[in-house]
Amino acid sequence: MNLSSPKAQQATRIVETLRHHGHSAYLAGGCVRDLILGRVPADYDVATSATPDEVMRLFPQTYAVGAQFGVVLVPIRRDGPEGERDNYSVEVATFRSDGAYSDGRHPDQVQFSKEARLDVQRRDFTINGLLLDPVGPEVLDFVGGRDDLERGIIRTIGNPHQRFTEDKLRLLRAVRFAARFGYAIEEKTLAAIRELAPQIHQVSRERIRDEILKMLTEGRARQAFELLDQTNLLEQVLPEVKKMQGVEQPPQFHPEGDVWVHTLMLLEGLPPNCSRTLALGALLHDVGKPPTFRRAADRIRFDQHDEVGTTMAAEICRRFRLSNEETDQVCTLVANHMRFANITRMKDSTLKRFFRLPRFEEHLELHRLDCMGSHRGLDLYNFAQEKLRSLPPEQIRPVPLITGDDLIAAGYQPGRQFKAWLTAVEDAQLEGSIGTKEEALALVRHKAESGV
Repeated sequence: MNLSSPKAQQATRIVETLRHHGHSAYLAGGCVRDLILGRVPADYDVATSATPDEVMRLFPQTYAVGAQFGVVLVPIRRDGPEGERDNYSVEVATFRSDGAYSDGRHPDQVQFSKEARLDVQRRDFTINGLLLDPVGPEVLDFVGGRDDLERGIIRTIGNPHQRFTEDKLRLLRAVRFAARFGYAIEEKTLAAIRELAPQIHQVSRERIRDEILKMLTEGRARQAFELLDQTNLLEQVLPEVKKMQGVEQPPQFHPEGDVWVHTLMLLEGLPPNCSRTLALGALLHDVGKPPTFRRAADRIRFDQHDEVGTTMAAEICRRFRLSNEETDQVCTLVANHMRFANITRMKDSTLKRFFRLPRFEEHLELHRLDCMGSHRGLDLYNFAQEKLRSLPPEQIRPVPLITGDDLIAAGYQPGRQFKAWLTAVEDAQLEGSIGTKEEALALVRHKAESGV
């Protein structure tokens, strides 16, 4: 087990400090699981017999983020290269047993304990219930977590109904862990998820959103969404995506199958750690197809599915409380994903404006995924790539030849026509038919005289 990273060493020092003062202490939870699997943990947590007050006395700069539940944060500040500061925190939690969970998230009361064996019984899944003595190093396993890691099983600690009732978000976490590690969900655990799936609405939308976004960006999005469907959670958290199932597509363009299968293939192509907006764009790019499906003269049509889908995507983003910036980008991806079909016929001005869309690289990647999830032809993708390579940035986004101030200086009265004239000048500039201020003013003069 590799405990040589700076974060691991700092967490080990916290364990050693606690033990030096007579307390039991171990690394706990996901970091132990990841270390056993040979992965690099993102964070390190410590479980200890010390009470929150005792922890805060030993580490004076701690933050009591959940002291009533026995949780404090010990900040770590480490000087990095070139004077940079590497700041993070280690969560230190007191051994405890929990009472009832009336709000479906937090225990109504907790009882602190001196027994590590008792503490792990309240945790969610066996693979997250392992403790590690980093000094030994030795793994303490009171719940069969090592066996489940070796067998590739996601199983709750104790009664699955009780574990999920304590925190309904665990329903989604089971799916995410199973997808992330390529594990199966144990039979009784799976049955409980299916039965309790409608209760996921007791969880805040923000917490649901965060789990969904992790599923989409951890590198196994297809497996996650197949499991969401198998556990009855998909129709609860994303009914619009569930409705993609069975929606036929024209076989000449989509030999892979229906809209659901096509979307799963896009999700399969998402790389680990891709942006949240690209992932949501891939999930929702065809969300407008089910409500626009129709047959016309033996043809399947989805008229304006991009427009309908943009409206639906905006509603989903609002439901998940995404930021305005992320919502705008997801909607822009959905709204523009069909434009690549006309890219070889676009005027230069239209093409350059297309390339000027914010984060155009995400539009390009979504189109590539769209192609690879259907006919697999990349001619239009390659055309766009070549055009982007051949066009200098100053041609895609040139300095304007004139502004509204120039029009006023030339004697024109401000009005709605200014926008039309300036757009016409920009079009001509992007097309390459004009290139000077004088030519721009001459074009405006012509349009003014002709009443355009």
